[in-house]
Amino acid sequence: MDNYSSIKISQLAEEDRPREKLLLRGKSSLSDAELIAILIGSGTPSVSAVDLSRNILSVVNHDLGSLAKLSIQDLKKFKGIGEAKAISIIAAMELGRRRKESEPAIRPKITCSQHIYDLMKPELLDEQVEHFYLILLNRSNHVIKKQLISQGGTVGTVVDSKIVFKIALEHLAQSIIIVHNHPSGNLRPSDQDKRLTERMVKIGRELDLPVLDHVIFTDLGYFSFADDGIL
Repeated sequence: MDNYSSIKISQLAEEDRPREKLLLRGKSSLSDAELIAILIGSGTPSVSAVDLSRNILSVVNHDLGSLAKLSIQDLKKFKGIGEAKAISIIAAMELGRRRKESEPAIRPKITCSQHIYDLMKPELLDEQVEHFYLILLNRSNHVIKKQLISQGGTVGTVVDSKIVFKIALEHLAQSIIIVHNHPSGNLRPSDQDKRLTERMVKIGRELDLPVLDHVIFTDLGYFSFADDGIL
């Protein structure tokens, strides 16, 4: 049994409680002051780390954004905060800022062929040669990634189905959509387009990785195999 499992938080010295509380109850159970107390490690003989942290937060009106703007010299004005503790706080605030910056944008969700067309406009609008794209979706049909598979001339591009499904499996996709453009503006699928779609759908069934649609993109509109009932 974990040594901490029999310890009551109320029995701990106040400046040690945040660390033990995190172990016993998890990080989300800690207040901002308790998290800062873990960063600074200790208070002063007369003020615990938690109380010192509360004092710092009160000065910035409990606003972490304002806390992040304090310099090392600003933090050192608090009794009990030396250079090392100030650096720890600033480093933690900077990590939080960087994490926020690196958070991915909300992934678009595909629920109809129009969503596919709109998603691919930045890649395919005004293109003069054929491009073949793969759209990878998760279980809830949110886009994981859109991947260029091949590009060719004005009348066609070569597509290797092994590459398509290799990429899908590597990204743990739950389903896929294939898209290619017709620079000519012709919305109707060619016999080659139909054979390709049939082959992709068959492989997808065997791999339990369904092909939800094949969309032919033109600048003035699109053709959806799924909408047309020939997928």
